[in-house]
Amino acid sequence: MKLPALVAGVVAVLLFATGCGGGGQETTTNAEGQTLDKVTLTLNWYPYGEHAPFYYGKAQGIYEKHGIDLDIRAGQGSQKTVQATAAGQTDFGWADTPAVLAGVSQGLDVKSIGVFLQTTPSSVQFFTEENVNSPADLKGKTIASTAGDALTKTFPTFLKANGLTENDVNIQNTDAAGKMAAVMSGQTDALLGYATDQGPTMQEKAGKEVSYLRFADNGLNFYSNGLLASQELIDDRGDLAQRMVTATSEAWAEAQGDQQAAVAAMEGASEQLPSEQVLTEQLASTLELLHTESTEGERPGVNTEADWNATIKVFADAGVIESAEEPGAYWVSDLAPKE
Repeated sequence: MKLPALVAGVVAVLLFATGCGGGGQETTTNAEGQTLDKVTLTLNWYPYGEHAPFYYGKAQGIYEKHGIDLDIRAGQGSQKTVQATAAGQTDFGWADTPAVLAGVSQGLDVKSIGVFLQTTPSSVQFFTEENVNSPADLKGKTIASTAGDALTKTFPTFLKANGLTENDVNIQNTDAAGKMAAVMSGQTDALLGYATDQGPTMQEKAGKEVSYLRFADNGLNFYSNGLLASQELIDDRGDLAQRMVTATSEAWAEAQGDQQAAVAAMEGASEQLPSEQVLTEQLASTLELLHTESTEGERPGVNTEADWNATIKVFADAGVIESAEEPGAYWVSDLAPKE
């Protein structure tokens, strides 16, 4: 994606914003007579295993306990989720941090209210039979990527961290949906993607084991997916934002101890929903990403300024943002989850 498209896309988002989130303060009443705020959450993509804690939190009444009647909606990529959140089409979004950084740098009035996936799932993925055991083994390989996305833009930094250059690999550009097909058909040797997403699906479809070179295991980590809200919602409905962060933190913590039920809670979430086995693998991989060394032992969604600074530097160096601002330009630190 080209970054100016983030701003241009807001116009299109606004045209389709028909009162389905953001601006209103609608309420419902549950069976116990408790008044709940109706809240929309738009995901980064169609539901897959990473999103199970949200469905679990809804099914277990965690969001209700915090006064929230949650409506979870599929997304069409982090960029569009950031746009929709800024435009007030959805109350909250779940999106990749580089898309939030890029959106803010292009003038979108949106901020992170807590990154939950603090170890990036970014990886090079390939069938184990390729016998790729280290970054050095990527020399001469053809890798499917999507031109302009944040993962592709950070790949040269990953290569540099491991003593390689872009000239050591062959990049084949394709759309996001076509990367798995490129690997499975043999057009490419590997793809750039999330270890929590494509890998388990590709392994099931092809019937062959998939292996990974994870960025975080090879010298490059940065923040990934988290909650975001418009500055308007944060200013006008700060209590709701606080309750949303706290409820989400609780849902993720409890889903970690009840993964089978979390996967079961996703039943019927989407016509494109992966199989139970894939969902289980995706969720298990996702739950390994909740902390950095700085936040180990903290509640899910607790961030640190040091980790934000490290992430901002990675994406400034990679050209995802033109200049590095202070963390407060992108993140509201005082909405950390409460006990």
